[in-house]
Amino acid sequence: MNDADVSKQIHQMVQFIRQEADEKANEISVSAEEEFNIEKLQLVEAEKKKIRQEYERKQKQVEVRKKIEYSMQLNASRIKVLQAQDDLVIAMREAASEDLLNVSHHHHQHHNYEGLLKSLIVQGLLRLKEPSVLLRCRKEDVHMVHAVLHAAKAEYAEKAHVHPPEIIVDSIHLPSAPSHSDPHALSCSGGVVLASRDGKIVFENTLDARLDVVFRGKLPEARFLFFFKTTFGK
Repeated sequence: MNDADVSKQIHQMVQFIRQEADEKANEISVSAEEEFNIEKLQLVEAEKKKIRQEYERKQKQVEVRKKIEYSMQLNASRIKVLQAQDDLVIAMREAASEDLLNVSHHHHQHHNYEGLLKSLIVQGLLRLKEPSVLLRCRKEDVHMVHAVLHAAKAEYAEKAHVHPPEIIVDSIHLPSAPSHSDPHALSCSGGVVLASRDGKIVFENTLDARLDVVFRGKLPEARFLFFFKTTFGK
């Protein structure tokens, strides 16, 4: 083999090696580009996921805030309704208390109030069923209590089929009627309080106590009517 042949073979080998190197380099380039594209796609998807999660988180925060605001507004509305109900109830209670004063305070109601005192005493005696009781009333009612005491004892004795009881009118009196000059002072609109002689049994049969009983019984109905009116406007 002469030098020309050797040189030719060497050239062919070099060409072959170069071709192999070019093909390998091309494969590496294609593979690298594919890996780059895959990694880029993964990064893009990861960022998209982060953005979606952040959006969902903020959206949930907005929804939570809306629910909190709605709940606060609803509670505020309920409080206003309850406050209005309480104001109405207080106004009704005060109006009823004013009417009670008409029963015991006005002179033209004197005879009616005297009869009412007798009924309240009889009711108290029937409740206590004691042979001897202590009676307490307002100072301004003492004369009327004494005026009806005999009739009250007789009526009780007839209804209970017992001897007329002993009734001692206490020298300590119930508070006087409410005064506009001192509205927060203890007061009593009228009526009586009866107790057993040992003080273990006490029956408060004042007009204020009777009003409280009626008021508590009618309060649910009053609240319902107020709610119905404010809700449906009827």
